[in-house]
Amino acid sequence: MIVAKGLTKQIGSKRILKGIDLEIEAGDFVTCFGPNGAGKSTTLKILALLSKASSGQLFIDGMDVSKHGDELRKKVGVISHNTFLYDNLTAQENLVFYGKMYEVPHLEKRVEELLEDVGLTYAAADTVRTFSRGMQQRLAIARSLVHDPPILLMDEPYTGLDEMAKGILNSVLKQLSLSKHTVFLITHDFDQGLEQSDQTVILVGGRIVHRCDPKGIGREEFRQLYLKCVEGA
Repeated sequence: MIVAKGLTKQIGSKRILKGIDLEIEAGDFVTCFGPNGAGKSTTLKILALLSKASSGQLFIDGMDVSKHGDELRKKVGVISHNTFLYDNLTAQENLVFYGKMYEVPHLEKRVEELLEDVGLTYAAADTVRTFSRGMQQRLAIARSLVHDPPILLMDEPYTGLDEMAKGILNSVLKQLSLSKHTVFLITHDFDQGLEQSDQTVILVGGRIVHRCDPKGIGREEFRQLYLKCVEGA
């Protein structure tokens, strides 16, 4: 579903990514770990078509993003620190706006279903500026899923979530995994990251220094592996 070959990113004299090679099969759940400044968010932005690589190739669903970017954006949903919500619109209006942008069929029903899934039906007519951070993040989850994208990219999605929102996100991720959506998750939380992953990658200094199938690896064993990768890079 996603194939990256030799992706680099340079801003001025700073080289953020130094040749990222990554293959993610359709339906796989991949978690990316790494210290601050490793290039994780930059990698996600490139995969999400929100930023362009300085060099290298990126293919999504077999298509070159440099030639089919507009078409491929419809296949991707993004959850990040930025909710991409409009404060002056209601929860319902935000989802309708994005739904129309993606030409979602049966939009009214889809919006109702998503608001129920994230526990915000009661606040559908409230403006986002009145929402708590946790409520905004829950609505951002719904926003990312409004067009039912086959690929979901997440950058530290648990940041700022209350316990209810964490439970909702875990439920959503489980449903996506069961329905064979492709998920790429960036997190510092070993427990959350290892629970559902088919593949883990460790990114340090703009390079992928380790990748593995985490099944059968305990949290403490993985933590030691992670520290070894970070210290040895």
